[in-house]
Amino acid sequence: MPTESTEEPAPGHATVRGQRPGDRYVRIVRSADIPQSKRDYYLIAEPTVPETSLGRGILTIKRLLIGRPLQSAQAEHQRLGKIKALAVFSSDAVSSSAYATEESLRILVLAGAAAMSYVLPVGIAITILLAIVAFSYRQTVFAYPQGGGSYIVTKDNLGKMPSLLAGASLMTDYILTVAVSISSGVAAVTSAVTRLYPFRVELAVAAIAFITIANLRGIRESGTIFAIPTYAFIFGMIIMLVLGFMAWFGVGPTPHPVHYPIPPATSGLGIFLILRSFSSGCTALTGVEAISDGVPAFKKPEAKNAATTLIWMALVLGTIFLGLTFLAHHFHPVPNNNETIISQLTRTIVGRTPFYYFIQAATAGILLIAANTSFADFPRMCSFLARDKFLPHQFLFRGDRLAYSIGIGVLATAAGILVIVFKASVNALIPLYAVGVFTAFTMSQASMTYRHWKKEPPGRNRNTGIMINGTGALVTGITTIIIIATKFISGAWIVMIIIPVLITQFLAIRKHYDRVHDQLAVDPDRLRQRASSRPQEPVVVVPIDHLSQAAIRAIDYARGISTDVTVVHIADEPEDAKALRRAWNDYHFHLPLVIVESPYRELLGPLVNFIEQTHREKDNRTLTVVLPEFVPAHLYEIPLHNQTAWRLRTALWTHPGVVVTTVPYHLAR
Repeated sequence: MPTESTEEPAPGHATVRGQRPGDRYVRIVRSADIPQSKRDYYLIAEPTVPETSLGRGILTIKRLLIGRPLQSAQAEHQRLGKIKALAVFSSDAVSSSAYATEESLRILVLAGAAAMSYVLPVGIAITILLAIVAFSYRQTVFAYPQGGGSYIVTKDNLGKMPSLLAGASLMTDYILTVAVSISSGVAAVTSAVTRLYPFRVELAVAAIAFITIANLRGIRESGTIFAIPTYAFIFGMIIMLVLGFMAWFGVGPTPHPVHYPIPPATSGLGIFLILRSFSSGCTALTGVEAISDGVPAFKKPEAKNAATTLIWMALVLGTIFLGLTFLAHHFHPVPNNNETIISQLTRTIVGRTPFYYFIQAATAGILLIAANTSFADFPRMCSFLARDKFLPHQFLFRGDRLAYSIGIGVLATAAGILVIVFKASVNALIPLYAVGVFTAFTMSQASMTYRHWKKEPPGRNRNTGIMINGTGALVTGITTIIIIATKFISGAWIVMIIIPVLITQFLAIRKHYDRVHDQLAVDPDRLRQRASSRPQEPVVVVPIDHLSQAAIRAIDYARGISTDVTVVHIADEPEDAKALRRAWNDYHFHLPLVIVESPYRELLGPLVNFIEQTHREKDNRTLTVVLPEFVPAHLYEIPLHNQTAWRLRTALWTHPGVVVTTVPYHLAR
């Protein structure tokens, strides 16, 4: 706890030693709940302000980008209503309708014109699958109002290893979601402005950076930022679908034909090709689980609001996806690398009118911010894994704006690497996609089925739950097998290697934390014995190069903590050793001075050896190495010195029973 000075503190504040006049450091809590005699011991820290101009400049930029820090007590006010929640948690699922039909068509076109008629039944099958999955996750929302992502549900019902499979699958899916969504958004931009195509990677990386900053500002602000493009896309697509169906039935303006001839068939039309088309179109379902994972982010009543938002999301996604599939079946656009299917359909229906550019802008907008769903859920899921000690504890850290900053940074970095490696190509990324999400779907629905069977009393609710979640587990399990079988060669094998690697890493991290816990655990009996006994005086070694103000300060500090102090000097020149010995005797230091000759001009090795030998001779009692270190007045002067203290600290870091402390001597400016 900070030590107060004898000066009279200003009302509501405490003055702390070392504090400059006028600085605000801590504020005393004057709560009626705290006894009067103890109130001065309860202090609240104010946000830290750097002392240097460079530090204050960096802080100013940080505040401009991210905003002022929020107190932990303000977390309740950061929750989302249904309107904003739809933008935050559904942008991924809704945006996938912009490319799901295209990916399905891209496979069918391999069999030529005859296969194009199958796009409609494939689309209907995917829509039915969407309905089953959405109703299944609605069950999960009410069963797990504290957040029912696949990891939590599977851990609660099926145990550790299945839950790690679900967690690893979702991690890969969230990272790929960011890469695919951003790349698709860039593709929508370059479809309308073709001269930007060579800069697609740079545009994608810039978009990831923008979304990262927006999410670091907090979930509520990101919802406000991303609500506009989400609802612009939804309303724009509804208008476009209405105009498209009017044109289909000969009502309204005459369609503008799109002249993209179907290329010659390169594959036969068979069940395997149709299944490949189905598996590619299943990318429409990515992000459906996000709402069940983010229930705690909703305003009260959390479960009811989340369930309502989930149904809204399913209706919007199903309507847009199925509507686009019907129009694609009627107008026969052909996938190509230069123009998206939505661009072709809109150009067919309204031509290159302002509404065409509005649709392209809205599509690009929602695809670019669709990654926000992953930014909302990936850090939260990582915090669950970190809480269970399967990821580093840093993932539990909440930044200035109550966002999980470490998880956001890791997601942005991983997605950025994917975008650069695959050159922001949706075609290259899609084969890696959907394996993880459907694996997580299957684990979650199987877990819910088990929950209904084992934990609920017999009755109508139990039977209904088993039927809904059992059907969800069955169809998503079959879909997972189809996706793996049809996409294995084209890239799914990469994900199937990454997931076991992640699980292995989870287990290794948990093993480390368990080992640390066992070794740091306190035995109450030993603790009581130590409390009644006096600890041994430490052995102290002070390495010095020559007598200086810094060395004398370190020696004085060592004498203050122990009577068993030895000063050591490593001499590579006999004359220097003799000069130090004469000065030592002249100043009457009543301490032993040990000089170690180093004819090979080594410093670190002989010094470490001396410390180890002294430690053994003192029966391995705690040995403290007190290092004199002078601190230059300016940062740019640090490279002018050899950093001996830092090198010695690093060398002794792994030595048990050896404590290294530094006594700094600050040089004047």
